Amino acid sequence: MMCTLQRLVHDLEKLGIDPGDLLFIHSSFKSLGPADGGVATVVRALERVVGPRGLILMPSFNLVDTLAGRLNFKIESTPSTVGWITEYFRNLPGTVRSDHYSHSVAARGFGAASFVADHRRQDGLVSPWDELPWGRTYGTHSPMYRAYQRGGKLLMLGVDYESSTYSHIAETIVWNRQRKRDPDGPYPHLDRHALGAFWDGLGRMERGLVGAADCRLFDIADYVDTLVTEVEPDPAAYLMR
Repeated sequence: MMCTLQRLVHDLEKLGIDPGDLLFIHSSFKSLGPADGGVATVVRALERVVGPRGLILMPSFNLVDTLAGRLNFKIESTPSTVGWITEYFRNLPGTVRSDHYSHSVAARGFGAASFVADHRRQDGLVSPWDELPWGRTYGTHSPMYRAYQRGGKLLMLGVDYESSTYSHIAETIVWNRQRKRDPDGPYPHLDRHALGAFWDGLGRMERGLVGAADCRLFDIADYVDTLVTEVEPDPAAYLMR
């Protein structure tokens, strides 16, 4: 069945997205099925549902194979490597983007420019992805951390937990706490699918179809804090094998 603008708006509202939401989106365009008007219709539907007081965030990550390639990041022109919707979104007039070589975030909506500002600052959580002169990847002023702090929702639009970068914030929080006891302790690279299975089992989300896409919608802070509570006593139980 063709995804029209009206159908996408209906499905997104039914899933639980509300006017004024702060919404971070991981997405797969092909999972939706055929869309009348293509990816532009998908973005219009999202903007219509969150309304003029809402804010939409999407990753515009530069996840290329070499460090040199990542460090050549240009905020205006380096493409997003995490899906067609994110690249279209990044290129829309009026979209703004945070300045980070690998984990930049693009934003549209209420307060977008200020929300993605200051990603080059050196405050907050330390992570293995931090590279000067860029700021801390998941630091206090990163858009992903701000969405975690400010009541954001995570929409997983037709993707599984392999795409759930917020698990990195959970493992980074755990690692920063561990470093206070053991500064040389290894970073806990956690198994995203195992964490996702645990989180799914709690049932603290809305789940349904948007078009043909199987979607999850949940509170970012609840997700991250719950993972930290689960993992921190025994990170080895969730390490990647």
